[in-house]
Amino acid sequence: MLGKTYDTQVCSIARSLELVGERWSLLIIRDALFARVTRFGDFQHNLGIATNVLAARLDAFVASGIMEREEPSDYILTAKGRSLAIALIALTEWGDAWASPIEPPILYRHTACDGGAVHTVALCETCGPVPEEEIAVSIGPGMPADYLAARRGGTRAS
Repeated sequence: MLGKTYDTQVCSIARSLELVGERWSLLIIRDALFARVTRFGDFQHNLGIATNVLAARLDAFVASGIMEREEPSDYILTAKGRSLAIALIALTEWGDAWASPIEPPILYRHTACDGGAVHTVALCETCGPVPEEEIAVSIGPGMPADYLAARRGGTRAS
């Protein structure tokens, strides 16, 4: 994937990019999640990705627990992989709003009802939906004390 390029970052976004930040990664996961693709040849055909690149990505997903391999050439998303659905829906909505010159090419629908539209939204556990400009960050319980100590004195934590 990206290698250890984020060693200085104490950030879950950076750690996530190490697993799924490569160019083809989210497209492979998209096809597995929403098109129910499982076979190596189908991923290759649908994406037009080189077989060596696809094999490397799928092997990395298996090694990180995002997928499981079922012989001879099926790759099945684990719960860890399926939980990326919300992130992909959020990226789709962002792309529809900011990177697409046309109307949305796909829509996400809820299968348990009459196909209601599915969207992502930031929620406050107290207030409900939150606009982006009202979102702030704070130090969480996983922030290493030595990282904070090294950053005191004018530099900001990443």
